[in-house]
Amino acid sequence: MQQSTESASAWRLGWRTLWRDLRAGELRLLMVAVLLAVAALTAVGFFADRLQGGLQRDARQLLGGDAVLATDNPTPSAFVERAKALGLQTTLNYNFPTMARASDAQGGATRLVALKAVQPGYPLRGVLQTAAQTGERGQPTQDVPARGEAWVDAALLEALSLKPGDPVLLGDSQLRIGRVLVLEPDRGAGFMSFAPRVMINDADVPATGLVQPASRVRYRFAVAGEPRAVRSFTAWVDEQIKKGELRGARLESLESGRPEMRQTLDRAEKFLNLVALLAALLSAVAVALAARGFAANHLDDCAMLRVLGLPQRTIAGAYAVEFALIGVVASAIGVALGFVVHYVFVLLLAGLVESSLPAPTAWPVAFGMGMGLTLLGAFGLPPVLQLAQVPPLRVIRRDVGGLKPASLLVLGVGVAGFAALLLAASSDVKLGLIAVGGFAAAVAVFALLGWLAVRLLRASVRETTAPRWLVLATRQISARPVYAVVQISALAVGLLALILLVLLRTDLVSSWRRATPPDAPNRFVINVMPDQSQAFRQKLETAGVARYDWYPMFRGRLVAINDKPVSPDDYTDDRAQRLVDREFNLSNSREAPSYNMVVAGRWTPDAPGEASVEEGLAETLGMKLGDRLRFDIGGVTSDVRVTSLRKVDWGSMHANFFVMYTVAEVPDVPITYMGAYRAPSVPGFDNDLVRSFPNITSVDMSATISQVQRVLDQVIRAVEFLFGFTLAAGLVVLFAAVSATREERAREFAIMRAVGAQARLLRQVQRAELAGVGLLAGLLASLVASVIGWALARFVFEFTWTSSPWVPLVGAVAGALLALGAGWWSLREVLRRPVVATLRQATE
Repeated sequence: MQQSTESASAWRLGWRTLWRDLRAGELRLLMVAVLLAVAALTAVGFFADRLQGGLQRDARQLLGGDAVLATDNPTPSAFVERAKALGLQTTLNYNFPTMARASDAQGGATRLVALKAVQPGYPLRGVLQTAAQTGERGQPTQDVPARGEAWVDAALLEALSLKPGDPVLLGDSQLRIGRVLVLEPDRGAGFMSFAPRVMINDADVPATGLVQPASRVRYRFAVAGEPRAVRSFTAWVDEQIKKGELRGARLESLESGRPEMRQTLDRAEKFLNLVALLAALLSAVAVALAARGFAANHLDDCAMLRVLGLPQRTIAGAYAVEFALIGVVASAIGVALGFVVHYVFVLLLAGLVESSLPAPTAWPVAFGMGMGLTLLGAFGLPPVLQLAQVPPLRVIRRDVGGLKPASLLVLGVGVAGFAALLLAASSDVKLGLIAVGGFAAAVAVFALLGWLAVRLLRASVRETTAPRWLVLATRQISARPVYAVVQISALAVGLLALILLVLLRTDLVSSWRRATPPDAPNRFVINVMPDQSQAFRQKLETAGVARYDWYPMFRGRLVAINDKPVSPDDYTDDRAQRLVDREFNLSNSREAPSYNMVVAGRWTPDAPGEASVEEGLAETLGMKLGDRLRFDIGGVTSDVRVTSLRKVDWGSMHANFFVMYTVAEVPDVPITYMGAYRAPSVPGFDNDLVRSFPNITSVDMSATISQVQRVLDQVIRAVEFLFGFTLAAGLVVLFAAVSATREERAREFAIMRAVGAQARLLRQVQRAELAGVGLLAGLLASLVASVIGWALARFVFEFTWTSSPWVPLVGAVAGALLALGAGWWSLREVLRRPVVATLRQATE
């Protein structure tokens, strides 16, 4: 009975203290910190949840069947027969890039396209939609293009100034444009594609002459049928792939299939997750600081409650109720805000995702509420629950009953729970570990350097010669070294996130763009046949193209290293597995390319049986100088010894290869030629080149790079928008850190004013202290951000870091200004208090 009475009393007291503290504004920082963390995480959570729901909804359409076997070569007959024996429906389509052009009578314009050849029965899942004219609504169809007919995207009609019924030239063939493609189910259901589609009947492909020995064609064998039969087929295919019976193959199913079109969106989601995690981590610091300040302000109140006979359990229960209610309200508002914000992501990433995504599930709501309550429970309650232990003696002796550091057990359990939720929110264990671990490491570094700076400041300021305001400010900082270190660390972490994002947005992106020199090639041409080589090069030289890359190209699969067969199962690294499972574009040359630097070994011209390997490939696959490599080149076995390693700048826009034979010719190997050049400013040059050599594929890289940059800009805008939450969380951290010392500052200023210090001097002291803390935090954050930016440029983006030397200075100034602003807002009332009130408060 007594326990239930105490519980009821705790509820009533919790409600009363909640309303009192809300009116007094003492819970403002706590609520804002929780709200920001929940809003940032749930905004990304709603977006990811709806995106995942859309992918599951359209899974079969994204595949075009229940399962798809994707290969580099035509699907072996054994796999086709196996599918038919299981009673499955089957269809084959294959695609590759090539050039489409209008006839001379229609202007002769050219355009890089993604050509897709299909068979009757396509698609097995989903619905193909076409229209008779551009702009009309798509209508479902069960047909495929008839012989001699092509269905095309509306973008191609616009690019070539064509309309349905006009001819379009593909290689050596001329086909009539029959319909306009509106929806192609297995293309990616709205995800980006860099080239317009042309769909033809596979019976028309031989006449085009486009498929050559070195052509990069991707074959997709789709099956559909009873789930049990599909599972049986996929299990059998998996077994054949593991046995090495089918190289360069990948099985895509509803469980394992991930369309490559989604890679950019996956990266965007990881960026958003990273920024959201940083906002949550900053909010955790803000909650901890604000809760400790809240508890410090309520020590006297709790001592009075103890004098009046209120038991510890009731006091603890009251504050637990108050914080639980605050957590529920702040988390609910944060969830609602996150739901609104995620629509901004959909708008900012328009073109990358479909706007007609399904409704979200309840998971982001539950996760957001759990995150908010865990945030308060882990970092807010430990100092507040100490209020129940305040002794009644504090009423007459203020030197007893102060706050103690939270127990390691309580803090450890709370931090572990919060870290677990962050790892779940990251959707990527590696990303979560880097974010949480990196945050902890940065805080430790900032705290250590801040402590050293405080010690150095105290030793370097001479009280006999320095200005009075500087001496007093130095005393203020050195008198509270712990709070000074907390303020420096908190502000530095917030500024680190801001400066790093600015560097990523400006310096890294600018460096990536500058990695391509002004005279770099902007055209790549492939599929030039040996008997066309001389005429093609003459065409370039006649047009004024004096400098260009020109190399033979042939495709080969790595089958052995040092006579030991290799397979994807030999490697644990994903990139290594993909490399071993694909065919390389190989080349040969007597001399090393001028834009490749030999970093190990020696390139020996005209040395039979020797090859040079790109250093990144050698590192990934564990190759070293002297290793013997065996390639399967169109059924011909070729053995070479690694005699040199080259550093290849893949962003240079030159013709680059993983492996190059160091001889002028490689006999008994089917080759085509590859060229890279800067297109001359001659009107109609590209169109004339494709008309003269209809089988070639000419890639205009300037358009592709422009599209990639637009996608990158979209992702950056979304990250920058979400970063507003992180910046706000950083400012809340700063306000909480400054506010935590408000009462101590008030007492110190009261004593100074009592002995004759003027308000102007005290303002100078306060500004100097805040500016000094902000200046140091900004400098530390800038230096750490520059190091991280260099690491990203060197190890992720692989180009030279070009960060401005002004970054530390700008960061330090920004830190000082932010600290001054936050300090003025938080401490403005300290200097306005009447002298009598401050003296009375100082002596209580």
